[in-house]
Amino acid sequence: MENIATIILAAGKGTRMKSDRVKVLHPLLGLPMLYYTVDLSLNHIKAEKTIVVVGHQADQIEERFKDFKIEYALQKEQLGTAHAVLQTLPLLHEFNGTVLILCGDVPLVKPKTLRSFIDTFWSNDSTLSVLTAVVKAPYGYGRILRSEEGWLEKIVEEKDASEEERLIREINTGIYCVKASFLKEGLKEIGKENTQGEYYLTDLVEVARKRDLRCSAHMVADSAEVMGINTRVDLAVAIEVLRQEKVKELMLSGVTILDPKTTYVDKTVEIGMDTTLYPNCTIEGKTQIGERCLIEPNVKISDSVIGNDVTIRTNSVITESKIDDHASIGPFAHLRPLSEIKTKAKIGNFVEVKKSTIGKGSKANHLAYIGDSLVGEEVNIGAGTITCNYDGFKKHQTIIGDRVFVGSNVELVAPVKVGSHSSIGAGTTVTKDVPEGALAISRVKQKNIRGWNKRMELQHKKSKPG
Repeated sequence: MENIATIILAAGKGTRMKSDRVKVLHPLLGLPMLYYTVDLSLNHIKAEKTIVVVGHQADQIEERFKDFKIEYALQKEQLGTAHAVLQTLPLLHEFNGTVLILCGDVPLVKPKTLRSFIDTFWSNDSTLSVLTAVVKAPYGYGRILRSEEGWLEKIVEEKDASEEERLIREINTGIYCVKASFLKEGLKEIGKENTQGEYYLTDLVEVARKRDLRCSAHMVADSAEVMGINTRVDLAVAIEVLRQEKVKELMLSGVTILDPKTTYVDKTVEIGMDTTLYPNCTIEGKTQIGERCLIEPNVKISDSVIGNDVTIRTNSVITESKIDDHASIGPFAHLRPLSEIKTKAKIGNFVEVKKSTIGKGSKANHLAYIGDSLVGEEVNIGAGTITCNYDGFKKHQTIIGDRVFVGSNVELVAPVKVGSHSSIGAGTTVTKDVPEGALAISRVKQKNIRGWNKRMELQHKKSKPG
């Protein structure tokens, strides 16, 4: 078994995407398109070397994949696929095994398919092999020409093909296995005498055949695996394929998904056994959800950690937050970044929490805003309560101790501290610290004016004309 080095072609802009973003950085189920081929090389094929050929937005690609063990080759001008591979040769100077060439915009290839392709390449002692597919509409693809024995004779690009050759439905996927020793020499013989004036990697087949070297073609069983993404229509097709794979994987691991057709879960999400997802849920990013949770309809969760036995009720939005075991959120709740909800705490309907910790067993059942706050254990936050955390220039913190009772319609003007076991009367505006065990109240004394209605009626009559 030879060592493998992988070259991933990712230098093109992808003009048909109609985007300022380079094609291979467009997201597919929460990860950039390029991630899928990089993952194949690093974690499934376990290549000795993984080289990504970059061009457009090279700095952004390198920044996005800075934590991956990959090398880069820069293709300043996009002069064709052979020219792209040529840029990698300095990085392959001492490598003598098998070179696997992948495309950064072909993300659906399965590890099993690539492993079969590589094993067949080794077993039939080829110098070069191409992965092919039979498609109903081969327009735009290079056609595969085989010998009577089935060996690869030539790959003809669409624009250079004859009418007869264009009828061939077996197409080039752009994925190759090549012996490194031949690749280094063969690339030097490729010219650009074609309709596009580019250096075609497909011409490497003719170079090998002139040397009487064996070339082969390995046909993939499912052509959907090797679809290239060129437009946003293609992108949507690929997302749907990956989405179905993800929800199936979750269901087989013990997650109940009531309507798989309307449930969107990113590839990076982890969900524990016996958790139930209702229709129209969207779970994104690096979210982790524990066991026996209930996620009701129309919930969106992004980059959050959720413990066991948590209930997220309808129409709640949770972003970059942490929710501990047995907590309850919603309906219509909004947890903004850096919120932490402790065990058995409850955030009810129309409550917004931002950059705050809500202590164990505390509750804000309805119509409240809690921002930049530390809330202790067993605290009651009454309806209509808000923390006034912004003075027009910077944010300030509110600290509420354990077992505090905050009445309805209270304003806590930060920075302010409320001691444990204290109470705040309804309608109070708190502007200074509340001692432990005290009652804070700042209402204007109520005054009842008798006969008010009759006075108003008399005034109304006087104001009428005539």
